[in-house]
Amino acid sequence: MPYKTRAELPESVREHLPEHAQEVYRAAYNSAWDEYGDPKKRRSNESQEEATHKVAWAAVKHEYEKDERTGDWKPKRGATHSSARHS
Repeated sequence: MPYKTRAELPESVREHLPEHAQEVYRAAYNSAWDEYGDPKKRRSNESQEEATHKVAWAAVKHEYEKDERTGDWKPKRGATHSSARHS
């Protein structure tokens, strides 16, 4: 089910991603939820939720990278941060 606010995101997302990255995740998840409602658009036997979480993480990883030393998610150099919709 789509997320209306960041507070509804999974705990692992809220606790580990910066606010903007959470917005990127939420926007990508919600868009993918609509896109992958049809099982024919998903890979193998993935559920709609599995597919949408994968899309959301891919969107985050497009703009952010995890610092392997600290575990913190930081914006990639040159990332525009334009894909999130603020609520």
